[in-house]
Amino acid sequence: MDQARARTWLTTAVEEARSGLAEGGIPIGAALFGADGTLLGRGHNRRVQDGDPSLHAETAAFRAAGRQRTYRGTTMVTTLSPCWYCSGLVRQFGISRVVIGEAVTFHGGHDWLAEHGVEIVLLDDVECAELMRAFIADHPALWNEDIGVN
Repeated sequence: MDQARARTWLTTAVEEARSGLAEGGIPIGAALFGADGTLLGRGHNRRVQDGDPSLHAETAAFRAAGRQRTYRGTTMVTTLSPCWYCSGLVRQFGISRVVIGEAVTFHGGHDWLAEHGVEIVLLDDVECAELMRAFIADHPALWNEDIGVN
């Protein structure tokens, strides 16, 4: 995938992450793009705001996209490496590619996705990493709850 396009698409996910943070939630954002580059859906982690542990950014973007006949050729863009739950969503529905803002603060299931034929584009985006580092430093208990560390 073209790095310039990946970075452009990442801006949508970063906007979502910032929205989530402004709402008092966890700053992770995502967007699902169609094979033709059309934005299908976008969303951010809403675990705190909605009291719903399943509302991760990727699932919010997936739900916002609505029902698609197929997910082949689609791209999930996320500010942070997807957890196992969200990685399972990618595999379950055959999403072809995942663009990841950063995987330094959390190394999720993207290696597993790559092993199973999903194209992974890791951008090592400084803004995404700084956003998560600041959040983790300010809210370690909430972060540990989100990633399942108790």
